[in-house]
Amino acid sequence: MKKMILTLLSLGVLLSASDIGIKEKLGDTVPLDAVFINEELKRVTLKELMDGKPTILTLNYYRCAGICTPQLNALAKTLGKLDLAENTDYKVVTIGFAENETPELARAKRKNQLESIGRAYVADAWHFVLGENNSSGVIADAVGFSFEKTISPEGKVDYIHAASLIVLSPDGKIVRYLPGVNQAPIDLKMALTEAAEGRVGPTIPKAMLLCFAYDPQAKKYVFMWEKVAGVVMLAMVFGFFLYLVKLGRKEDDREIVGSDNQKKES
Repeated sequence: MKKMILTLLSLGVLLSASDIGIKEKLGDTVPLDAVFINEELKRVTLKELMDGKPTILTLNYYRCAGICTPQLNALAKTLGKLDLAENTDYKVVTIGFAENETPELARAKRKNQLESIGRAYVADAWHFVLGENNSSGVIADAVGFSFEKTISPEGKVDYIHAASLIVLSPDGKIVRYLPGVNQAPIDLKMALTEAAEGRVGPTIPKAMLLCFAYDPQAKKYVFMWEKVAGVVMLAMVFGFFLYLVKLGRKEDDREIVGSDNQKKES
């Protein structure tokens, strides 16, 4: 019985182990001295990008055809409806974490997103930057953002990752995670208002979305069924584990009752 339970627990740990997603680090502070390359090929620190204002941080890669574009498109629409003054009340920084992407890609992505906001928007309020000396990885680690690099048989590189807005206070403290693709303007405004005061807020539970993997034969992004299967299997293992524990307790009760009966008979 004990060996079986230990085996099931080990299996559960293996199934649940995943480096992809977001491990929240609310209250931690990101390194503001991390240096990036902006759209104009200038070296800037995160502190300079934030300019002492509450900041919406996103981690994406600019060639992503999965959830990156929908996430950034949704953010642009939300910013267009946000009842706050960009570049005065807040900043937005999108950090590209992929290898071998260029400032030209960042500049093009920024142009498209600014145009999709749907109103006049101060361009200096939203920057798209690239890492230098692994600064993207440093920030990703600081906010608990992890991803997995994949390479297709044809050599195409993609990344599996989660989608979330991360809101920072003016001094770089992580105060809120807004997971998922779509965010309500009121939720984002509340997060930025709290960030301005340095208050840490709870995360609103949402289903964690992961970037889909690219299928070179079908020429499209496909659902990562292995992840779902792993979760389902883990749930089944956990349920079976509870069943065995309950069954073991019943057996122990029977043994106790039998022992008591034997004592009475003797």
